[in-house]
Amino acid sequence: MNLEFTEEQQMIRDMARAMFDEHSPVDAVRKLEDDPKGYSDALWQQMAESGLLGLTIPAEYGGGGQTLLEAALVYEEMGRTLASVPHFVSAVMGAGLLREAGSDEQRKAWLPKIATGEVVLTPAWLEPERGFGPVGVQLESKATADGFVLTGVKQHVYFGSSADRLVVLARNEQGQIDLLLVDPKAEGVAMKQLLSQASDAQYRVTFDGVRVPAADRLGGAGTGWETFSKVLRDGIILLSAQAVGGAQQALDITADYAKVRTQFDKPLAAFQSLAHYMADASTNIAGGRTLVYEAAWNSAEGRSVERLAPMAKLFCCETYSAVTRMCEQMWGGVGFTLEYDVQLFFRRAKQLELSWWDGPYLEELVAADALDS
Repeated sequence: MNLEFTEEQQMIRDMARAMFDEHSPVDAVRKLEDDPKGYSDALWQQMAESGLLGLTIPAEYGGGGQTLLEAALVYEEMGRTLASVPHFVSAVMGAGLLREAGSDEQRKAWLPKIATGEVVLTPAWLEPERGFGPVGVQLESKATADGFVLTGVKQHVYFGSSADRLVVLARNEQGQIDLLLVDPKAEGVAMKQLLSQASDAQYRVTFDGVRVPAADRLGGAGTGWETFSKVLRDGIILLSAQAVGGAQQALDITADYAKVRTQFDKPLAAFQSLAHYMADASTNIAGGRTLVYEAAWNSAEGRSVERLAPMAKLFCCETYSAVTRMCEQMWGGVGFTLEYDVQLFFRRAKQLELSWWDGPYLEELVAADALDS
């Protein structure tokens, strides 16, 4: 494994850092909390113009044709600045599903527009009181002469109000899972914003007899879960990088605070036990970063990430959550007040840990791969 980044990779990181520093300062993050749209048009346009939206989209569809390793560098910077954009749902998951299962016509119709930010796609996957695995997909899809009719409810649909298409996981009459591109403005689709722990833009989407043309299915009948889980495995590597970036920034601002906050006539950082907490946190972040890079490098080299991807998200999200808990304790009671920034990281760490496959489900994936090998 070679983790000496090339000049081009370092330029991508530097460009992303400068962009997010400019367009996603903490004041901007605060203004977007519980916002129905949930992201800034200015930042989204900048990401499009710089090529970050199409970073991993093949060049033949207007993208940059880069690997997951380059994308991981960008996601670290997104985590560091808490940048709120629909990049993951659209440019990673939406584009990835189209790349894996879309027809030539579907790819040509949607991938170039995703790369330019002209459209947003988002998965509609999870359902109320159901799990992360395939059995949790129970939204009903009935075949008609010219397509399908959908009935059911999805929740935790990120940036649903901005989506041009929902990529819906639905169970067909044969008991298999299909992927369907659904127009959110179609008759029978209703949305309600959910208030989340991270205060981002999530929606509950109800499908009441929604008609979907046959041409809007991605891939063959019954291939939906296999495609979705494959794309999400790559995706969670990027979420792991995001967790590393967030954990590092939370630790950095806490270390700065510990140097100036005095107790018993000396700074908090001078107390050995507190310094050891921060040392442990720094060690775990460094380990998580290496695991992310290893997983991203293996993906870029065409190697299996069946075990590395869930390992990375499990470890990095647990580290993010643990580090921000420690940081809150260092700040004391003020750390939980809205005026202080550390609580922004604390809340997002917990939500990320619970989203896009949580700890127990990730442990099952790691165990299954380890025991089957």
